[in-house]
Amino acid sequence: MDKTNINKEYTNGEITIVWQSSKCIHSANCVKHLSSVFQPQQHPWINMENATTEQIIATVTKCPSGALSVKKNK
Repeated sequence: MDKTNINKEYTNGEITIVWQSSKCIHSANCVKHLSSVFQPQQHPWINMENATTEQIIATVTKCPSGALSVKKNK
């Protein structure tokens, strides 16, 4: 398996966060802004139950590389 391009999805029922490893520049903006959700030392590293959907969206939009994105669930 090619570990340089891993795509993972995390959902809370309302939204799904998509993480693309190949785009990630490890700026840690997500961790700095919402460490209750983004915990790189844990597995899974994104724990969406630890914040509101609005807080998560606001943090994901600060990702400078576009490695994190949000899809609204239907």
